[in-house]
Amino acid sequence: MKDCIFCRIVNKELPTEIVYEDDEILAFVDINGLAPVHILIVPKEHIESINDLDDKIGGKDLAGKLIMIAQKIARDKKIASDGYKLLFRVSKHGQQEVPHIHLHLIGGAQLEENIGVA
Repeated sequence: MKDCIFCRIVNKELPTEIVYEDDEILAFVDINGLAPVHILIVPKEHIESINDLDDKIGGKDLAGKLIMIAQKIARDKKIASDGYKLLFRVSKHGQQEVPHIHLHLIGGAQLEENIGVA
């Protein structure tokens, strides 16, 4: 999608610090991070939200892959043993700001209970 900031990042039209990339997924540092480690993990294909996933487009596989990549990055960043938060925001009431599925990986410090909530 032409106006989607994450699609522009995926297409390398905007600079970012990439921490993981394969044929389907890109993970990069959130420029408005909430913690020492705050990574956004996005599918390269434009899919607006979790509500748009279904079995026809491999929704279970994509959701599982996003989570497994988050786990790998947490290990690479050496935050896995102390813990981290994974967060999907979905649509307006879920405070999804960018209409492109993205999984937040947040960690690297003791997180406040409500981090990522507001």
